Amino acid sequence: MAAMEEDRRPAAPSDDNFDLEAYISGYTSHTKIDRLVFIADKSTGQPLELEALKIAADELKQTLRETFNTARYEDVMARINGRLGPGHALDPALRDAAEQAAASRRERLESELHGSKSNLIKESIRLGHNDLGDFYYNRGALQDAFKCYVRTRDYCTTPRHILAMCLNVIRCAVEMGNFLHVANYVAKAESTPEVTSDPSTSAKLKAASGLALLDQRKYRQAARAFVEVSPELGHTYSEVLAPSDVALYGGLCALATFERSELQSKVIGSAGFREFLELHPQVRDLISDFHSSRYASCLAHLAALRPALALDIHLHDHAQALYAMIRHRALVQYTAPYSSVSLAAMAQAFGTDTGAIEKELAALIMDGQVHARIDSQAKVLYARHADVRSATFKEVLEVGEAYAREVRALLLRASLLQNDVVQRGGGGRGKGGGGGGGGGGGGGGGFGGGGGGGEERGPRRGGRDRDRGVAREARGGGGERGGAGGAGGPPAPGAGSMGALAQLGAHVLAELTGSGGGGVEDGAGTNGSSGAGE
Repeated sequence: MAAMEEDRRPAAPSDDNFDLEAYISGYTSHTKIDRLVFIADKSTGQPLELEALKIAADELKQTLRETFNTARYEDVMARINGRLGPGHALDPALRDAAEQAAASRRERLESELHGSKSNLIKESIRLGHNDLGDFYYNRGALQDAFKCYVRTRDYCTTPRHILAMCLNVIRCAVEMGNFLHVANYVAKAESTPEVTSDPSTSAKLKAASGLALLDQRKYRQAARAFVEVSPELGHTYSEVLAPSDVALYGGLCALATFERSELQSKVIGSAGFREFLELHPQVRDLISDFHSSRYASCLAHLAALRPALALDIHLHDHAQALYAMIRHRALVQYTAPYSSVSLAAMAQAFGTDTGAIEKELAALIMDGQVHARIDSQAKVLYARHADVRSATFKEVLEVGEAYAREVRALLLRASLLQNDVVQRGGGGRGKGGGGGGGGGGGGGGGFGGGGGGGEERGPRRGGRDRDRGVAREARGGGGERGGAGGAGGPPAPGAGSMGALAQLGAHVLAELTGSGGGGVEDGAGTNGSSGAGE
């Protein structure tokens, strides 16, 4: 069943359907040996194991006098353990000669570096650290090589020197599996102005960035990085990855995360990425079938590709997750256009049975990726489409209410400005006679009483009297003592602050309700009576 197949780890391909020599020919340097040893580890007990170890042993023996990588040579020979005959056994004389040559080379390089430091020539010091880093890298001492390459940073005098330093550090960090350093030095290199003038270097940095994002399981960002790799990369980065790897890594990550429109514009419609896809026909056909909704054929290509993914040094940990994401995205896209769909027809399209497809759909519904319900009796999937009409009306009402609130606030602000109402300090005690001027008939009496009391009875009792005056004004009393109402002008500067706020609130309320007049309150407590006090 399909659900059970997803839980199983992909098995390594057999010797019959995996062309190891063709696969490994795209790599050089350490990554070639590392990939061969990785394949041997994943194919234990199969003919592919000894084939991979044989190629690795031949490569190491041939380059041992130049690389001095005796540790790797001994490791591979120990893995073979005599199973390939005397021709692939450890040669002690060759190993000892390589060790002696390595010691002599190291002594010479360290002496040259010491002399350069004594002369204080920055370029010579940079080259000395770089040569010593190359020596350690070829020998397989990646930590020592990494340190030497990083030390050249203090002696870089041009942007090209910085780019060379970053690429060396990135190469070491990829082999060590330290992708945090990869991401940091990619960012440093991309900030160098010279990077745009060299398409090959820019392509290397994009590829390295894609590997770092892949390691962090940021598949969408990794897909974007790989599809932006320019064809100028070619085989110039074979010590890290082959051009076909760009198609494989970028294609699978794009299928797992891109929408259909993105897949068309950034993958299928990209002239640069199509050149990489031509190097990997399986991935090209896989993407074409997925985009054309030929899901059965797409998943068949993916199933055929899965065993090879288990042998990829960078992709093996992600093969299971990517396979599940691609299959789920295919199920979601298949159900999207329909209001109902038969589970039997869907199972046929995906090359599985009805029970398995029902379980997968149920999991996607629970996860919120498919908005539908399943009729288990009739074996039909019914879509749950949102009520667009109700949602639109609700949104319009919310926008209208928000607009009304904003308009009320604007009217209130405009009224405050029109009446020259501002908050002034020190207006706590006013004279009684000025309290009622221009504020409305009944209100004037209230202010007059409160203000006058404040002058005569002292600060504490005057404050209480002002409060009483405000209360009387709010109840509409005291109109017989009010002055001329007028058009509801601002309160006099001498009025109490609390009374002014109460009068202002009543005035603004009258304007908003449109009752006319302009007075705030008369003696009887009515609105709009301009001369009631008289």
